[in-house]
Amino acid sequence: MAQRHSKQPVDYKGSLNTAQQIVALDTRYNACRPLPHQHKLQYLRRRNQLLQENAKHAEDPLIRRRYLRLRAQVLCGRYGPLDKKSNRSSSRISSSRHSLHLSRESLSKPTDSRNSSFLSPGGLVPTRKAQASRAMAGDASLSEHYAFCGMDHIFDKHSDAVTTIRFANNDKELLACASRDGNLSVFSLLSHPPSLSCVLRGHTRAVNDFDWSVSNDFIVSASSDGSCRLWEAGSGACLREIEDSSGARSLSCRFHPHNNNIITLGNSKGQVRVFNVSTGKAVKGGGAKCVGAALSLTFDSSGSILWVGDSKGSIFSYGLDLVSGKLQRLKRIIVSPGCMLTSLSYRTWVNREARDPSLLVSCTDSTLRLFRILMDGGVYVKSVFSLPHSSHHIHSAFCPLMSFLQGACVVSGGEDGSVYFFDVESGALVNKLQGHSSPVLCVCWAYDESILASCDSEGTVILWKREQKSVPKSNETNQ
Repeated sequence: MAQRHSKQPVDYKGSLNTAQQIVALDTRYNACRPLPHQHKLQYLRRRNQLLQENAKHAEDPLIRRRYLRLRAQVLCGRYGPLDKKSNRSSSRISSSRHSLHLSRESLSKPTDSRNSSFLSPGGLVPTRKAQASRAMAGDASLSEHYAFCGMDHIFDKHSDAVTTIRFANNDKELLACASRDGNLSVFSLLSHPPSLSCVLRGHTRAVNDFDWSVSNDFIVSASSDGSCRLWEAGSGACLREIEDSSGARSLSCRFHPHNNNIITLGNSKGQVRVFNVSTGKAVKGGGAKCVGAALSLTFDSSGSILWVGDSKGSIFSYGLDLVSGKLQRLKRIIVSPGCMLTSLSYRTWVNREARDPSLLVSCTDSTLRLFRILMDGGVYVKSVFSLPHSSHHIHSAFCPLMSFLQGACVVSGGEDGSVYFFDVESGALVNKLQGHSSPVLCVCWAYDESILASCDSEGTVILWKREQKSVPKSNETNQ
């Protein structure tokens, strides 16, 4: 009587991880191929699609790993080794990691006894209200929770670098992009593949920054043509244009977190101004001045404090009067003299995971820094992460969900074309996504972390697909 043999279980996760490595290898060699940029993107998109489909039916992951080795040998023989091209950046990262270990031991700690109960030297403090994000994050470790199975979709709708990407507030179905080609685009992710909802045309030079209004009805954009524009997100119609009176380039913009009628703009001359959207006029007393160009803006959760990062390595904090819109200078923190602070992100975990708010700062000294904010408005360094970042305007972000079984994460792009995930407590590199062939300028999450989007200096936007948490059904045995 013939004995029945069952199929070996498919290592679906292993096959998908190897597929991502294959796409990353092809991406790194893509710049060497003598093809137009559009054809290169089409090749990567189709290659990724086929690898994802085949991974679901792979009988033995070892076959795919062998293919990866052979593929690397073939590409190396055709275009030359990648080690010589990436040796400089990798050595810079390794050396900076060594110095990070030394600097973390010498980080300044707050000495004011009044803040001792406010700060937790042991790290983030879980509360009962953290259960909401715990339930969404699950019990997986950080490396498991931030594991990806590859690219879900690749956009190439812009002819120049995509400088900024943002999901709409508390919405995972609307994604907007700003580009140096002077346009903004809004995509709907309801369908698969995602569809282009509208294009916001009107700027004559690069769009450096944009922001969604609280209600997601409007978008404000800042451009190198010296103007700020207010758009209707649904139709793409321009509702108002505000020209910079000093003739400077508009570099940054933010809606007030609780009032759609207030926007804040920063320009290349270091001027920060508060504007009334209804009138299009600057608020009297709502102006401030930085040392360098005002590259990045962020509000605290209450909207009463504005943080500004400039091109000379300083952070400025201003108090905003919620009634009059006037700004009052509070603090100046010198982070890294002479270096650009290209991104600021504020996160308060009051009522959720921690009792002290944090500020995430991207700096062109090849660091990503996490600051804890004290009760008196001062800050101290909690963590320093090393990544390739020396010249481009790179934006970083907090990961929305936190799991206190293993800690919390931040994510940033790198000039080597990778997306980096760091554990804020240990400083360890949790994950590294490879798929871009040029510096990654911005990353953003959907509010529930179901989708991660990243963009680069060649105009490519990638949606990254998370690994499914559900356990795959067992295969039926052969009769």
